[in-house]
Amino acid sequence: MEPFSLSNESGIQDRYSPTSICFGCGPANPKGLRIRSVPVKTEGGELEVRAIWTPEPFHEAFPGMLNGGIIGALLDCHSNWTAAYHLMLKAGVDSPPCTVTSDFHVTLKRPTPSNGPVYLRAKVRESKEDRAVIEATLEAGGKITATCVGTFVAVKPGHPAYHRW
Repeated sequence: MEPFSLSNESGIQDRYSPTSICFGCGPANPKGLRIRSVPVKTEGGELEVRAIWTPEPFHEAFPGMLNGGIIGALLDCHSNWTAAYHLMLKAGVDSPPCTVTSDFHVTLKRPTPSNGPVYLRAKVRESKEDRAVIEATLEAGGKITATCVGTFVAVKPGHPAYHRW
């Protein structure tokens, strides 16, 4: 996989949930990871959501290597926003539904170096009216170090996450 760059445009989180305090993706959480997920059309015309995030030493499991829990949080939040954005486009509405993680499975393929940025990519594997299955990767040092497959579901009135953004 080749590293990529992103424009300075705001991420999906900044546009649709600027007051979110989510640890992984909340723009309003000064102690969170604050990922910025950006939708991109690939050369084949497919939607891919990308993010670049740079770890700090306090994100490490041991010197020079990123903590697995942080990797899980990055993949979970990035995938969740990929699902929400996809469901918004599919429904032809102006804002994404509030989605939550139903399940996600992370495979840690190799240690993830923490001495530079990590690159996240996510795309829709399948979807229904109220949910999407997302495939995502995390790359560092020129190699895919973790993968994720998860199901993300739009919640209905009465759920604690309903209208959180």
